[in-house]
Amino acid sequence: MFVKVCGITTFEQIDWAVELGYSAIGVIFHPKSKRYVGYEKGVRLAEYAKGKISTVCVGIDFDEVKDVIDKFDYVQLYNYEKHDNLIYATTKEPENQIFQYLIYDKSMGKGMFEEDYPKWICKYKDKLIISGGLTAENVNKVLKKINPAGVDVSSGVEESYGVKSFDKMKSFIEKVKNHF
Repeated sequence: MFVKVCGITTFEQIDWAVELGYSAIGVIFHPKSKRYVGYEKGVRLAEYAKGKISTVCVGIDFDEVKDVIDKFDYVQLYNYEKHDNLIYATTKEPENQIFQYLIYDKSMGKGMFEEDYPKWICKYKDKLIISGGLTAENVNKVLKKINPAGVDVSSGVEESYGVKSFDKMKSFIEKVKNHF
């Protein structure tokens, strides 16, 4: 199971993700996000994580990540752009798009939990990552209902907006691991 913690802003959070057994960390390059880190800090975070955990640069459009993609293992975009290691985030069924993973997040990064999922996502289960409002309290419901290839969490493991909590990150990953 691919388990990504997104919105990473510190080296300490990377250490937590590695220690707890997350698959990947996400670093946000969308300037309007409170979890935005900017080019220099984002590259330092990627370099620090290299060889320890997979890294994902996250942007709405390709222009937000084009200068950093060579530093990351994956690029996550909400507006489709062809890329070798693309994690494509969408709420609509893909039409001939090529991607490594498909993130379904109806809230589009706003962290609102979705209980009703469109039937078309089942076609992509081997590449599907569910995101949006996931917490330790609701992730097993999603895993049981959909059985995706992965899950993506951000606000669900935070003490306050943008500030990750080791205890919440631990609780989340334990719920995922204990599901299987």
